[in-house]
Amino acid sequence: MKGDGHDVDINIGTNYSKPKELHWLLRRIFILSWIRSYDREKAVSDLIAGITLGMTIIPQSIAYAALAGLSSEYGLYSAFIGSIIYVFFGTIAQVSIGPTSLMAIMVLQFCSDKPVQFVIVLAFLAGLVEFLMGVLRLGFIVNFIPTPVTKAFTTGTSLIVALAQVKNLLGIKHKGIPTPKQFFDKIEFADATVGIVCMIVLLTLRQLSSIKFKNKTDTTRRLKKVLWYISISRNALVVFTCGLIAFLWIRKSSIEAVPFALSSPVSSGLPKLQLPPFSFTYENRTYAFIDVCRELGSAIVVVPIVAVLANVAIAKAFVKDGQLDASQEMLTLGLCNLAGSFFSAMPTCGAFTRSAVSQASGVRTPMAGIYTGIIVLSALSILTPYFQYIPKSSLSAVLIAAVIFMVDFTPIMTLWRTSKKDFFSWTGCLVVCLVAGVEMGLLYGIVLNMIFVILRLGNPEIEVKLKQCNNITYVHIEPLSDIYFSGVDYLRTELRATAAMYRYDFPIVLDCSRFMLFDATFVDMITSTAKELNDQQVLLILQSLSGKYQPLLQSSSNIHFAINPLTAEDFNVATNQTVIEKLK
Repeated sequence: MKGDGHDVDINIGTNYSKPKELHWLLRRIFILSWIRSYDREKAVSDLIAGITLGMTIIPQSIAYAALAGLSSEYGLYSAFIGSIIYVFFGTIAQVSIGPTSLMAIMVLQFCSDKPVQFVIVLAFLAGLVEFLMGVLRLGFIVNFIPTPVTKAFTTGTSLIVALAQVKNLLGIKHKGIPTPKQFFDKIEFADATVGIVCMIVLLTLRQLSSIKFKNKTDTTRRLKKVLWYISISRNALVVFTCGLIAFLWIRKSSIEAVPFALSSPVSSGLPKLQLPPFSFTYENRTYAFIDVCRELGSAIVVVPIVAVLANVAIAKAFVKDGQLDASQEMLTLGLCNLAGSFFSAMPTCGAFTRSAVSQASGVRTPMAGIYTGIIVLSALSILTPYFQYIPKSSLSAVLIAAVIFMVDFTPIMTLWRTSKKDFFSWTGCLVVCLVAGVEMGLLYGIVLNMIFVILRLGNPEIEVKLKQCNNITYVHIEPLSDIYFSGVDYLRTELRATAAMYRYDFPIVLDCSRFMLFDATFVDMITSTAKELNDQQVLLILQSLSGKYQPLLQSSSNIHFAINPLTAEDFNVATNQTVIEKLK
């Protein structure tokens, strides 16, 4: 409220006070904040969503384990423990923690040709880093990774997954990158047929949920619901059908008679609770913990950062009130991976496709993860002997169909028109991801944008205009971005150049409202500039400078302070007759 041209503080009661923050225990063990209001309606919704998600996560976990170069059970170990841990600490109902194509690519990149113990220790170390990031409340770090980099990273990873699975989809057995002739010569007809048919079926079933009926009746609504369930269960349906065909084929003849490649046999039974293999012996070599860390190298930092980036991005997409506790999500993800390493799991994070399924299934709270975890555990204890009948090409089809829609090239033209900086961030990150690996692509995007930020801090955007106040002409210099000490020299140069350009004929008004972290660097710059302008008989007026900083500049006779808006009185401070004549 304003009165007589001055701001007046008023008290309008407590109705508009800031909402009271939850107790730290409720914020950390987040289930305590909502479990008291849990009712039958929410329980039924979560049950349906949990079962639906369980049918989705099982075939995905098997496929992602194959992508990472692991046998199927490791994907399922990762699926059940993340789902259960997130129930107690997670803040977003839709987020589904488990194996993802992104984490599978990272595991393949850092742990290929290494024993599985490396993967388990990597899950432990990644969880430890994520947990510490959450405890230290480093959630703000993700704000330094801009959206173009995130989108390019997602597109690059999706392309890598899709291209890596083409060989399995077509049954090509060739190490390294085949030549075009080798590629076509080594295509196995049976594997290619199964893979391509599965792709067509998956893409067709995906469209079922988009079917619209002209007449909205009870029958059409029920039919639309059935089609939606078939659509979201397409991965399970395809994998189950292919596995059943292979099983019946083998029962009728023999496993050698099956013309397409099958998955490897899977160890049956539930995972054992045990310490991660910090030291182990493999092929007559003993690996100590320090040896494992040395061979993992940058993976210890890159994997958790990538996982946090993906998880927070998904949480932001589904958060309802815009209030996301990124640090809590980091802490929760860390606990999921730490606990997973005790059950021989691979590194995990949130999956956007599964989170979207949860949202569409009507999930209400993270409790749905309990039902998902139970379904995965049931599959581990009952179905593992039958996983070896799943054709490899069908799993490749599931992976390709899952990630192909995450490839997005639309930002190219938009960013070229709107922001060249973001355009080069996007294209550079994508190219580096494809050429040098996903971790180098992410690092490129982060470093490039840090350089842009540093350049912006050192070269702030400044607007210079000639203005009038009661027939007095003056030069108005206004920074359009925040000015830190790194931009002081640039501002000094701009002040000198502007004064010289106008031949020292007009007083200069400097808008100081965007001065940040006012320190000795600012004081030295303004004092020396005021002295130079005084030598040219030019008045310097500092507009909107905080009152607590004004005493630091009182020693200069050529500095005057003013508020916004300026008045003629602000210019009636000159004592030198020449300056007065100039003002007139």
